[in-house]
Amino acid sequence: MTRLDDELEQALEQSEAAKAEDDSAPPVVRSTETPTADPAKRRRMQNIGLLVALLAMGGGILTLVMTSFEDAAVYSKGVDELLRDKDRLDGRSVRVAGTLVKGTLKKRDDPCEYRFKMQKNDAVLDVRYAQCVVPDTFRDVPETNVEVTAEGKLSEAGYFEASQIMAKCPSKYDMKDQQKKGVGMPHSVMPASARN
Repeated sequence: MTRLDDELEQALEQSEAAKAEDDSAPPVVRSTETPTADPAKRRRMQNIGLLVALLAMGGGILTLVMTSFEDAAVYSKGVDELLRDKDRLDGRSVRVAGTLVKGTLKKRDDPCEYRFKMQKNDAVLDVRYAQCVVPDTFRDVPETNVEVTAEGKLSEAGYFEASQIMAKCPSKYDMKDQQKKGVGMPHSVMPASARN
């Protein structure tokens, strides 16, 4: 035999001896599964995590809604209430209601704007409406009380800067009562048949 054969035989004997020792030792069982918690506990933790995430999202949405409503809120006041609370309402959007003071409606062409006065409970408010077009029912009719609602803000100069105006159309009963008194229909053209 050659030296190479001797070395191979020795290596084989050592290998068989090591295998015999391993066979005599008790077998070690190794689990292939990872240690996990109770499935019910794991599900409960997932539900709590989902609940926390939903509450956080709901809180964020609620905060956005509340801040946008606060910015978009329009206070509705009468002329007397607006003048009484003008320090508190300064710079905020306000809808003010009152009656057009007769003879105060003036139109300017350059710049195009309307100026008039509104009143309620003896309080009078100067109003500036910087638009060229007003509602058809917004007319200064001497025999009729024209109810006006203006939306805008109080200016630092003391007048109300209206961004929108609305005039209440008088009811048909009011117009019939005025016709009986000999007053013309304030917001429409009287038909020819009714003039005779």
